[in-house]
Amino acid sequence: MFLEIAGLSFGYRSNMILRHIQMRLNKGEVVSIVGPNGAGKTTLLKSMASILPPQKGAVKIGGVDVRSIKPADLAKIQAYVPQQATSGFPLTVMETVMLGRKPYVRWGVTKQDLDIVEALLAELHLDRFAARYMDELSGGERQKVLIARALAQQPDVLLLDEPTSALDIRHQLEVLEIVRRLAKRSDILVVLILHDLELAARYSDVIYMLANGCIFASGKPEEVFTVSNMEAVYGVKMEIERAVHGMKLTAIEALQA
Repeated sequence: MFLEIAGLSFGYRSNMILRHIQMRLNKGEVVSIVGPNGAGKTTLLKSMASILPPQKGAVKIGGVDVRSIKPADLAKIQAYVPQQATSGFPLTVMETVMLGRKPYVRWGVTKQDLDIVEALLAELHLDRFAARYMDELSGGERQKVLIARALAQQPDVLLLDEPTSALDIRHQLEVLEIVRRLAKRSDILVVLILHDLELAARYSDVIYMLANGCIFASGKPEEVFTVSNMEAVYGVKMEIERAVHGMKLTAIEALQA
């Protein structure tokens, strides 16, 4: 167990968003957080990223509370990519990804920094955009650049909030294949929020299904994506089949509230 969430609760005044969250995650895993709108998915990811401090409980990496880790050191351990990110400065793709090396830079960019960034640009098929400015790219291309910037931090934990939301299906598959390959090859823990449940089933080792700020179910995709769970959490009647590549989930009808 590498990352542990122990009894985490978070809310604004009397509005509790997360309640007693318990999670135990390992390096090399791809973990998806799923659930309907308002379930608390983004709040949970931001708590894991130390953006929102929990009111109760703790997030621990390697047994250490993340709140006790200096920001410069934490940036070498975990990287967070929000669903929507904007830059107020006109930067090229190369410059944007190079920002991910900031925790390591002392007196200037080294050959090692350049090699890491160039390798990431090539792996994410962004090298042809290296000299382009970010505002010249499509939304999907910008999202891939932000993922590359996060990976340039060489983190042990990569947190992604809906990384495929702005991508067409080809780029969705490409990004998730790359993320899963890096998780296995580099022994990175990847935690991501996905709304596409079939993609979550296909690329995840572990699923956490949230409902009303609590973990309703967790485990392997086939253990979480069941007819009864989908009816209880999403309020839909669902046909679920095992497929060659993951699972096939077909919504039949909305159930009466």
